[in-house]
Amino acid sequence: MPNQTDPFKDIRPYFDHEVPDAIRRLLDDADFLHAILNYRLASWPKTIRYLFTPVLRWLLARKAKGLRTVSDVQHMVADFLQQSLHNSSAGVSVSGLEHLDPKQSYLFISNHRDIAMDPALVNWCLHQKGMDTVRIAIGDNLLKMPCATELMKLNKSFIVKRSIKAPREMLKALGHLSAYIKDSLETGHSIWIAQKEGRAKDGLDQTDEAILKMFYIEGKKRGLDFATYMQSLNIVPVCLSYEFDPLDRAKANELHQLASTGEYKKSEMEDIQSIVQGIVGQKGRVHVHFGEAIQTTFQDPQMLAAEIDRQIWAGYRLYPVNYLAAQMDMELDPGEEGLWYQTKMASLPEELRPYVEQMYAAPALKQQQTLAQQEQQSTQHKELEDGTAYQL
Repeated sequence: MPNQTDPFKDIRPYFDHEVPDAIRRLLDDADFLHAILNYRLASWPKTIRYLFTPVLRWLLARKAKGLRTVSDVQHMVADFLQQSLHNSSAGVSVSGLEHLDPKQSYLFISNHRDIAMDPALVNWCLHQKGMDTVRIAIGDNLLKMPCATELMKLNKSFIVKRSIKAPREMLKALGHLSAYIKDSLETGHSIWIAQKEGRAKDGLDQTDEAILKMFYIEGKKRGLDFATYMQSLNIVPVCLSYEFDPLDRAKANELHQLASTGEYKKSEMEDIQSIVQGIVGQKGRVHVHFGEAIQTTFQDPQMLAAEIDRQIWAGYRLYPVNYLAAQMDMELDPGEEGLWYQTKMASLPEELRPYVEQMYAAPALKQQQTLAQQEQQSTQHKELEDGTAYQL
């Protein structure tokens, strides 16, 4: 629980002086070592796999010997991600970073498609530009194993306590989280958080107003109105665009199960498997767009959520598969991407095809809608300035 000397110890990432002990605990964690062996030697019999545990521990200890600080861990993660993206993507592009001040802390609110890759890509882009990486919000539902907690807290993740059910305790936890986010920003640490709980499996990225209300708990405690406090957070919407989703079929299956039976039960290791597949699975081209820091004051969560959504959808990088799924005309020949989409749809059970189609079509349809609305508003504004329209 929080205390006066370290009020956020229960949720915060590790500090530099805690890194060596955390690494030692990881190296002594049988579940952690076995998870690596199960992935690397998946085709081997389990009993034979585990004979290699001492060797793996020695290799990891040797690799981790120079890790003494959070920065050391971040550089190791950056090297790993560089190699992973080389193997699992056709390249990463970025836009909008030129509008950000490297000396300023920001609250990055992004769409959410992949458990680990979304914040990792934001960090990777910032790191490539020589900017500080972010502290990452992660739900405690992903921390069922001690080794998962160690790994996440080593990688600058802080804990969102989603498992609390009692209303009074939940409100207390949300207030604690809100205070931690503001404290991080005030002490020069940027934050990454998804625009809503859980991934947008249907492709419809939409900001949950409850997230914004959580941010404001600390503002209300300080006696500030919503608009003033939220402006002080330096919110920057971020849009991540993946050409291909390595988990499209799994997401479609979950949506189908929910629609047909009313429930979906995850397997014990499903979240871990999703994290691994999201990292190593083929993603095609990837684009990360950083929007503009929101300095306009919005009087309520609904208006602020609409602005975040507008920036996210306007910043989406569309690929041929998006146009094909949306049945929209495009100027370029879809080429290999068109063949990929046709093969993907043909490989799916018939009941899953509508969900995958929706997943890939949503970005194109929503961006078209967003840009049309912006154009309409711009035209109306110009007409008012020219005196050619009446304001009712």
